[in-house]
Amino acid sequence: MKLALALTLSVALHAPASQPLSIDDVAWLAGCWEYSSGSRTVEEHWLAPRAHTMVNVGRTVQADKLVEYETVVIREQDGRLAYQAHPSGQPSAVFMSRMVSNREVVFENLQHDFPQRVGYKRDGDALLAWIEGPRNGQTRRIEFPYRKVGCGGD
Repeated sequence: MKLALALTLSVALHAPASQPLSIDDVAWLAGCWEYSSGSRTVEEHWLAPRAHTMVNVGRTVQADKLVEYETVVIREQDGRLAYQAHPSGQPSAVFMSRMVSNREVVFENLQHDFPQRVGYKRDGDALLAWIEGPRNGQTRRIEFPYRKVGCGGD
C-alpha cells in the first residue's frame, strides 16, 4: 500500500501540468539570496515576474575576487517554464520545468553534460538551490543553502 501511494505521488508530482504553467508559479523565488562558507560567498538576486519572465543575476566571490557570475532567465514556453542559464566562461544552456509546486521547482536537460537538473525549494527565509547530474560515472549533487538577505542599493 505504501509503495503504491509513493508511486502515485511521484507520478502526480512529475506529470505534466494540465494547465499551462505561468511565471507567477515561481514568483516565490523573487528576492536576494546569499550563501557563505568561509571567505566564499554565493549570491542570487531574482527580480519579480514581469512580462512573462523572471531574471536572475548571480555571482560567486572568494574574499575580494570574483570567481564566476551567471545570468538566468526563466520564461514561459509551450505551457512550461524554460530556465535559460548563461554562466561566465561556459556556453548557455536551457532546462525545461519538470516539476513545479507552490514552493519547489525542478528544471531538467538530459542532453546537457553537467548539471542535468537545477532545483529550488523555498522554506520561509531559506532557499535550497541545487544542481545535479553525472560526473565521472556517478551522480553528483551540489547544494546551495541560501538565506534571504536585503537587496541593498539604498
